[in-house]
Amino acid sequence: MASGKKDTRQDKLFRSLLRLFPFDFRADYGGDMVHTFADQRRDAERAGTPGIARLWWETVAGIFTTAPREHWEIFRQDAGFAVRMMRKNLGFTLVVVLTLALGIGANAAIFSVINGVLLRPLPYASGSRIVRLYQRAPLAGIEDAGFSAMEIADFRERSHTFAEVVEYHSMSFTFFGQGDPQRVVTGVVSANFFDVLGVNPVLGRLFLRGEDQHGAEPVLLLTYGYWKNVLGGDPNVIGKTFQMNDRVHTVVGVLPPLPNYPDTNLIYMPVSSCPFRSSAKMEEDRDMRMVNAFALLKPGVTFEQAEADAAAVAKQLAAEYPTHYPPGQGYTADAVPLSAEMMSGARPTFLVLLGVSGLVLLLTCANVANLTLSRQIRREHELAIRSTLGASQARVFRQLLTESTLLAVAGGALGLLVAGGCMQLLIAFAARFTPRTGDIGIDGTVLSFTLAVSVLTGLLFGTLPAMGGRRALAAALNQGSGRTSDAAGRHRVRNVLVTAQVAISFVLLIGAGLMLRTLVKLQTVETGFRSENVLSSLVSLNFTKYEDPDAQLAFYKRVLDLLATRPGVISAAFASPFPRETQASPAVGTLRIEGRPLPKGAPYPHANLHVVSEQYFQTLGIPLLRGRLFTSGDKQKMMDVILISESLAKRHWPDSDPIGQRISFDDGKTWNTVAGVVGDVRQYGLNRPPVETVYAPLLQNAQMGCVLLVHTATDPRQMARTIVAAVHEVDPQQPVVGVRTLEEVHDEWLASPRLTATLVALFASLALIITLAGISGITALAVSQRTREIGIRMALGATRGRVLRMVVGEGLVLVVLGLLFGAGSAPVLTRPMADLLFGVKPTDPATYLAVAMIVLAVAATACFIPSRRAASVDPLVALRSE
Repeated sequence: MASGKKDTRQDKLFRSLLRLFPFDFRADYGGDMVHTFADQRRDAERAGTPGIARLWWETVAGIFTTAPREHWEIFRQDAGFAVRMMRKNLGFTLVVVLTLALGIGANAAIFSVINGVLLRPLPYASGSRIVRLYQRAPLAGIEDAGFSAMEIADFRERSHTFAEVVEYHSMSFTFFGQGDPQRVVTGVVSANFFDVLGVNPVLGRLFLRGEDQHGAEPVLLLTYGYWKNVLGGDPNVIGKTFQMNDRVHTVVGVLPPLPNYPDTNLIYMPVSSCPFRSSAKMEEDRDMRMVNAFALLKPGVTFEQAEADAAAVAKQLAAEYPTHYPPGQGYTADAVPLSAEMMSGARPTFLVLLGVSGLVLLLTCANVANLTLSRQIRREHELAIRSTLGASQARVFRQLLTESTLLAVAGGALGLLVAGGCMQLLIAFAARFTPRTGDIGIDGTVLSFTLAVSVLTGLLFGTLPAMGGRRALAAALNQGSGRTSDAAGRHRVRNVLVTAQVAISFVLLIGAGLMLRTLVKLQTVETGFRSENVLSSLVSLNFTKYEDPDAQLAFYKRVLDLLATRPGVISAAFASPFPRETQASPAVGTLRIEGRPLPKGAPYPHANLHVVSEQYFQTLGIPLLRGRLFTSGDKQKMMDVILISESLAKRHWPDSDPIGQRISFDDGKTWNTVAGVVGDVRQYGLNRPPVETVYAPLLQNAQMGCVLLVHTATDPRQMARTIVAAVHEVDPQQPVVGVRTLEEVHDEWLASPRLTATLVALFASLALIITLAGISGITALAVSQRTREIGIRMALGATRGRVLRMVVGEGLVLVVLGLLFGAGSAPVLTRPMADLLFGVKPTDPATYLAVAMIVLAVAATACFIPSRRAASVDPLVALRSE
């Protein structure tokens, strides 16, 4: 095209790109800046130096400057040709599609969890405006003090940012009317609790205002799961009555499927139906903090304003009621968004897994790009013919991108099947961190994400082979022999890709190694108590029968007496609480030590409070270090006695004997005498340090609900029926729930780190396999391309061993470079895992060294196999073939 001719649409677009990216294109295209677009392209092709940026610009220009019908026809031709090439090279196609399916499928699976847990809005109409209120005493070590009924009323009246404040707590009640008596976990809420959440029932209605007041008729809301699974989805359930403890309750509605938050409740009742919450003591005692509080923000209020408002109300209450809010404990309140509250435990782990899967996808792209680059060498003759027949470099580049994108989309489609097959495992894994597992699944967002990742992956690994130097692609497009093209440039690209694969694999293996070391460390942690042959179960008494403390103690004593006579039972005890859940928190209380007045404003000491029966320490094998244990005579003694843990004794009596010292938990109103010191235990998780604990005798502190612990001489699972029968012999209507061994509890504590380590290890193993396949393939290709050179070397006297060492050494150089890059980036990339580790740092030298040795050993094997082919080359045959 002459320079004086009117510019075409392509010329104008290219000039616009020049203004946006003012680089000196003369070096790339050998033409003057005033030339037209066609002249520039002709000069570039003549020079044979298209440049990746130029190819992409010409490809984009062709898309936007071509008529839609013509553009569709070109795409149809490209896609048809790509499909024929995929069918012709079926082995290559299957390898690429399967590799991409693993990489894209892993990302789709993890993203489905991220989408369901972190990205989707809460399943409540008002979810974006709901906060959970926390009352804390940080100086006393209390992170969640709870609220009393009086404090709930204060926050309703005094806050300026809350439209509504509602309360919640969970209790277990004996439920009659469905066969045997059941112990049903029940949410006790304000009447407008679900109105604040913005929930609509699937059947019936919600609670009405006033149904949480004294004298209101007892009513129930059923959860969707309980209605479906226990009541069979009875459509006529509205209006039915069920007896709970001593009252008859009427079902008024069925809730929709909701997350199990704050607890896994089966039914809900208003606060007036709960005998504890509606008691005069609960309503009139500011210190009876047994409920949780949630608030709905007024329109336009920010979370920061809500947090400041909650702190201001807490400050007012502390100033007005100093006896209820001791200054030394630092009482305050804050507001946490409900979305953050429900995701806090999940975010670190899931983001780490997303990063791991992203690295696997990047590694997959590098490996497929290497395969594509190797295949491109064999297609040079075809590409040269297309170029000779008039196809521009951008046109051929677009054809190659179409092929890579179709391969990636096919891999993405297969990856969705991989993701779907992993879904149940991921849901079970996510359930350990968040209640929002109901939103996890393959939906439109996940499909869109997978399509986007597939297309971007195709474009990425389709572009990488063209980056083998400025002349590499031009040579590939314009020349017909693999030995006359710019092989050195593409060889450098292959080397860079292999190095990158090794670096990524090293980082992933470091993450897996750190998680595995964490798991090993957790498995070797001493809990301080016996878990072998100990069976645990929950026994919560019916308050209508056992309201009197003496009746409670009589029940526990009769059960223990019966168990003592059962064959196979070594010892048994009751405890409250004995945490059996991974999310359990210590029951922290403040204490005063007699004769040690606190300075004004100083924080109170604090400790975990634990009520146990006489045989508790023998049943769990907790050693007595000093003094004595509880006895049956402690109830008759006038003096209240306690036992303390070793860590508590060391903190407060490091150089003296604590036996006989007195401690108060009610600011000096009553005093308890230390009778003994026992060993520390880890009751709240293996990754948590032992909690300083005070043990009080059950005989002096009756409880409505306890954990029954039984040490057996045989497999405790075989004793389950015997233990339940003993409880029912005392009270046939007393439910016994949650029967499981302490070994199962111990395994539950290890389940989350074990699953996390397993997932990371699977990703890392996949990455290592892909990398080793890439190293082996590249080495084999290099050997096939250097057959003549190897033949000459051997003809000149090189031994087979020397050739073998040469080829293996060249491969290991890339591996060592990859390890160096990986070692430099691993500390940064593994830093987010710090919160998931236990007993090991992200920069643990032993893990780095072990992983490096493993990668070197396996990589050497991958290099050795194709290197044997090089060592077996016959010099005469190699020279004749050339």
